[in-house]
Amino acid sequence: MLKNYFKTAWRNLIKNKAHTFINMAGLSVGLACSLLIMLWVQNELSVDGFHKNKSRLYNVYERRYFDHKISGQYNTPGVLAAEMKKVFPEVEYAVNGVYNENNTFMAQNKILKYRGGAADADFFKMFSYPLLQGDAQTALSSLQNLVVSRKMAIAFFGSPEAAIGKTIRFENKKDFTISGVFEDLPDNTLEKFEYLINWNAFLIENPGAKQWDNNWPRTAIMLRADANPVQFEKKITHFLDNYSTGQKKGVFTMELDMQPFAQKYLHGNFAGTKFMDGRIEYVRLFSIIAVFILLIACINFMNLTTARSVKRAREIGVRKVVGAVRSVLIKQFIGESLMVTSLAVIVSLALLVLLLPLFNQITQKQIELPFDQVDFWLKLVAITLVTGLVAGSYPALFLSSFNPVKVLKGTLKLDSGTTLFRKGLVVFQFVLSIVMIIGTIIVARQMNFIQSRNLGYDRENLIYVPVEGELQSKYEVFKAEALKMPGIQSVSVSGSSPTIIDNGTTDVEWTGKDPNNSIRFVQTAIGYDLIKTLKLSLLAGRDFSKDFPTDSAGYVINETALKRMGYTNPIGQPLSLWDRKGKIIGVVKDFHLNSMREPILPLIFWHQEKQAYGSILIRTEPGKTKEALASLETLSKQINPAFPFNYSFSDAEYLSLYQSEQIVGKLANVFALLAIFISCLGLLGLAMFTAEQRIKEIGIRKILGASVSSLFKLLSSEFLVLVIVALLIASPIAWYAMNKWLQGFAFHTEIQWWIFALSGSLIVLIALATVSFQAARAALINPVKSLRSE
Repeated sequence: MLKNYFKTAWRNLIKNKAHTFINMAGLSVGLACSLLIMLWVQNELSVDGFHKNKSRLYNVYERRYFDHKISGQYNTPGVLAAEMKKVFPEVEYAVNGVYNENNTFMAQNKILKYRGGAADADFFKMFSYPLLQGDAQTALSSLQNLVVSRKMAIAFFGSPEAAIGKTIRFENKKDFTISGVFEDLPDNTLEKFEYLINWNAFLIENPGAKQWDNNWPRTAIMLRADANPVQFEKKITHFLDNYSTGQKKGVFTMELDMQPFAQKYLHGNFAGTKFMDGRIEYVRLFSIIAVFILLIACINFMNLTTARSVKRAREIGVRKVVGAVRSVLIKQFIGESLMVTSLAVIVSLALLVLLLPLFNQITQKQIELPFDQVDFWLKLVAITLVTGLVAGSYPALFLSSFNPVKVLKGTLKLDSGTTLFRKGLVVFQFVLSIVMIIGTIIVARQMNFIQSRNLGYDRENLIYVPVEGELQSKYEVFKAEALKMPGIQSVSVSGSSPTIIDNGTTDVEWTGKDPNNSIRFVQTAIGYDLIKTLKLSLLAGRDFSKDFPTDSAGYVINETALKRMGYTNPIGQPLSLWDRKGKIIGVVKDFHLNSMREPILPLIFWHQEKQAYGSILIRTEPGKTKEALASLETLSKQINPAFPFNYSFSDAEYLSLYQSEQIVGKLANVFALLAIFISCLGLLGLAMFTAEQRIKEIGIRKILGASVSSLFKLLSSEFLVLVIVALLIASPIAWYAMNKWLQGFAFHTEIQWWIFALSGSLIVLIALATVSFQAARAALINPVKSLRSE
């Protein structure tokens, strides 16, 4: 019996090649798309989830109450980890750490720059970063210890084994001994680093991190196996009350809380009183898209299979007459569906192999095909079975229900409920497609808004050079020489990159300040000519100038800061930052000093010509950037020979703030096109079905004088109605979803009516193009052929 089913199914597939190809194309593309999303989702969910003790690992974060708002941050005091381990018996290990420093190392006549940081001695005891050389118990126990990655060890010494015990110079001012080599971090690691130094060595160089009211590093803990996380979370809430001196009840208070370590990547946005949202929203979104695309492909199978119902009606009638019961027919059609699905899965795996490199390029990941994992194959079998059953269920029930007497007499008519159901499936397909089209347009508009918006400063032809090595003490020489070079307009220095100024403080005083309110200001030290170099707009006063020695105690603020202070005539008014008393000398127009997800914060500039860190800002003349960079590299090698010349472009750093949105936009474009393609196959199925059902009607109309154009209009109008219904349903859904997404940006584009009109016009044109061939074919058929059985 099974052999007979297989033969029948195979013959049907071969006999109807066009139908089989369309079915296979829809299912294959849908499955390949869903598998790609599944691999991406798995990769996202696996970030930082590979640690052996992940159920006991937690990030500690601060919850702050001030300015009538609640905010959360992962930055904590640099002495918090040691104190928590000392005070709380529930804490087995604790580390403070920084992981995003970019430093220069020298050894073996090589000078190379690597990104890394520092961590407490417990680091390799807590986390499952395998050491190829060295001991996890002692790798970071000494002030002179340095642990490096396999990549870094090979770059300097040729192998991990050869690196152990070797001396390497750090920032051309201190020597470290390599005490361990760890395996290169896997792709699904949030904090990327190539080296780690001892935390106490870091504190010696950065004493500010020791202060309880100075929040900079990150804190992570590992609880003992018998500790109760819920009770411990409550226990640490007011821990900072005994250490922080900057708190004032009802004005500014801080609390501690904790989050499972592996959740930070996906749940990194603060909402309410906890870190709740973040990339998890994109994971959920694309998981839903994967299900919907696969569902669209299944609906296609239903429509295309039932479109051939008239052709297979006699076969079913004969089978029933000779004794086939309905359950047997259902099994046959489900079997055919599973066969087609299995073939489609094979094709989808081939597509997966071809598309994965491009997908990795778009998502900036290193996802590998898990063909060696049993779990993947089990999931693939489950997807095949579910897809086959879902796709084949309705056709099986529908075709097996035919009355053999009506079929063999040629009087088979489909009831209105069946027709309505199938039209509903097509509407559902196009609702999803239209939502994706509208979403894609709005995402593209928001990205264009971000790229084209006037930031308040000019990011074109602006270069950042890090302050390091001799550039710290010889900045004035560097600036004077750089200004003599062709192609360079102006030079200045800042303690923070203008792209991200987020070093905040509430220790600001001014005349008339409300003592019952604490306002967070962001601040940074800047050198002379910064306003000119950034091309900021001065609303009042002036920039810092060598002509005014008192500017060492002066301040330049932005519009938002002026509004919060309430000064009417701000120039000359008193202002104090960290008890550093001075006066306001200038007010600049607001500019974006962070991503557009954030509102513009009150900003304070204070003067410091020689920076210990930060960036030298260089404005080049348009069209002469390449020439200027060559000159700057030569100058840097003369003044700062122990450090490689590094630079970045302001516009590139700005766009990097929206990396996630850019990836989502590209993926949305691809998936929207695929959804439209698959939906059009469904529309084609309905067109085929309608043509089959109305073949005699069309023949009669032609005999009575109906023109080809009128018949084309008759057949096409039915489909256009379905598309318009889908547009009416999809529009409010898309508006709600995209409006919610845009609320994540403090500055965003508006959702305008023409977006819906454009999407509707586009989908109508696509629908017409899809059904036109089938409608024209039906309208042009010879009525003699369609009526000869009458």
